[in-house]
Amino acid sequence: MEIYVMPITQYLEDNARNYEDEICLVELNPAMEETRRVTWREYDLMEPNRAPAYRREITWGVFDEKANRFANLLISRGIKKDDKVAILLMNCLEWLPIYFGILKTGAIAVPLNFRYSSDEIEYCVKLAEADILIFGPEFIGRVEEIADKISKNRLLYYVGENDCPSFAEDYISEAANCSSKKPDVTITDDDFGAIYFSSGTTGFPKAILHRHRSLMHAAAVEQKHHSTGKDDVFLCIPPLYHTGAKMHWFGSLVSASKAVLLKGTKPEYILNAVSDEGCTIVWLLVPWAQDILEQLDSGALKLSDYKLDQWRLMHIGAQPVPPSLIRHWKEYFPNHEYDTNYGLSESIGPGAVHLGVENIHKVGAIGVPGYGWQCKICDENGNEVTQGEVGELVLKGPGVMECYYNDEKATAEVLKDGWLFTGDMARQDEDGFYYLVDRKKDVIISGGENLYPVQIEDFIRHYDAVHDVAVIGLPDKRLGEIAAAIIELKEGAVCTEDDINEFCMDMPRYKRPKKVIFADIPRNPTGKIEKPKLREIYCGERLVEAESQS
Repeated sequence: MEIYVMPITQYLEDNARNYEDEICLVELNPAMEETRRVTWREYDLMEPNRAPAYRREITWGVFDEKANRFANLLISRGIKKDDKVAILLMNCLEWLPIYFGILKTGAIAVPLNFRYSSDEIEYCVKLAEADILIFGPEFIGRVEEIADKISKNRLLYYVGENDCPSFAEDYISEAANCSSKKPDVTITDDDFGAIYFSSGTTGFPKAILHRHRSLMHAAAVEQKHHSTGKDDVFLCIPPLYHTGAKMHWFGSLVSASKAVLLKGTKPEYILNAVSDEGCTIVWLLVPWAQDILEQLDSGALKLSDYKLDQWRLMHIGAQPVPPSLIRHWKEYFPNHEYDTNYGLSESIGPGAVHLGVENIHKVGAIGVPGYGWQCKICDENGNEVTQGEVGELVLKGPGVMECYYNDEKATAEVLKDGWLFTGDMARQDEDGFYYLVDRKKDVIISGGENLYPVQIEDFIRHYDAVHDVAVIGLPDKRLGEIAAAIIELKEGAVCTEDDINEFCMDMPRYKRPKKVIFADIPRNPTGKIEKPKLREIYCGERLVEAESQS
C-alpha cells in the first residue's frame, strides 16, 4: 500500500499547474417547477435554489486561486494550524475552494449539515471549538438567531451576492482583496485536516477528528475502486458536507477530471445532466435510482431522448441495496458497471468495504475490505467469531478517525487497538463477502439520511396527549427504512394520526415519522425502552438483512 508523503492540497496545486485552463467543476441549477415557497424545514436531501436555471463552471486554475485567496484571508485574520473553520453552505462552486482554502492554512475544516436547526448549529460550532463560521444565504435566518451567542471570539463570514447581513463579514469582497499566492504553510499527513459530524442515539452529533492521512487515503480508495481517469466526468448530487459525496469527488481530484454538482434529484434532472455534461460516473442513492426506474417503466422518461452511452458506472451507498433494484436497473442499462460502498464518517466515508465492479453476482453484500482496509466480525467480548456467525463489524485502516473530539469516553467505546467498532452487525459468507444483518445502534437510515430516534421522540413528547413514545425503523421498499412513531397516549386522551402529523410539521420534513402507531411502550426494569421487542413486533425480522435480500 502507498505511503502518503503529501497533503491532499498538493493534488489541487498540481492540477492547477498542469491543467490550468481546463474545467474542473460545473454547478447545475435546474429550473424549478414548483411555485409554492419551500422553507429549509421542507428540504429534500438536495434542492435546486429558487433562482432561474443556470450553469456555472470554474477551471483548475481558478479553483486553486480562490482557495489561495481564502487561505490568505484566514491567515490575515489570525487563523493558524489546528484552528477550526466551520462551513455551512449548500452545494455550490464556492464550497470546495473554501474547503481547500481552509486546508491550505493548516486549519481544520468543519463541514456542517445544511439541515441543522439553529440549536444544532450552535452546538456543533461550540463542540468543534470553531474559530470562524462561513455560511450562505439560505442560513441567514438560522445564524441570526444565534449570532449573539456564537460571535464572541468567533468570526462570521457570509458567502452570497446579495447584501451581507450586519452580523457577518462579506467573504466575496474580503477574499477578492487577498493574495492569490499559495500560503507558506507546511502540511504533513500527520496534521489534523477535518472534523465531520455524526451521531448515535443520544441526539446531538459527535465531532469526528481526522488527519490529512485519512483524506489522502479516501482519495486513493476512490480512484483505485472505480479507476477514475482523466476523461471521466463524475456527477455529484449528494451534499458536500457528507463524507461520501466529497470522498467520491476526490477520485476526480486525483485524476484531474471534471465533476458536475447537480442541485436536485428528479429523474429528469439526473438524466439531463448525464446527457448534457457527458457524465461517466454517477453516484445514486436507492430512492433516486428507484425514481428513475419508475419513470422509465411508466414511459414518462425515454432513454432515447438522452445521450447516455458514455455512462459507464452507477454506484450506490449510504443504505442497503435491494438486489431486485439492480436486476431491474440492468434491464435498462445492461452495460453499466455497478458498485456499492460501505463506510462511516468515522472511517472517512465510503470504501472501507466495497462490492467491486467485478462482483455484481454478489449484490446484497456490502462487499470485501476496500483498498488498504482490514475487516473482521467480533462478538460482544471483542473476539473474532467463526465465519458465518453474526457479530459486530470492525474496521482498521489509514482512514480511521483520530478520535471523537473532546470526548474520550465515546472514543474509548469504539476505538480499540486501532480497530473501529462500527456498531453494525454483520456476517461473512464462505467467499469472504460481508453482509449487514442488523444495527447495534438505533439509528434509522432513510433514503441515505441518518435519523436519530431520540431527537424525534423528544419532540413528540411535547404533545399534550402523549404519555410515551418510541421511534423505530420499519422496512420500506423505496427508502430502505422509514421512521415509525409508536405512541402511548395519556389515560383518557383522544388523539389521531392526523393530529400527530400536524404537530410534527414544525420538524424538518425528513425527520417526521412516516407512520404513527398507537400502542403501549414496553420498558425494561431500568426504564429503557425495549426497542428490539418493538422491532420484533412491527418488523418481524432483522431489518437490514431483510433489505439486503429483497
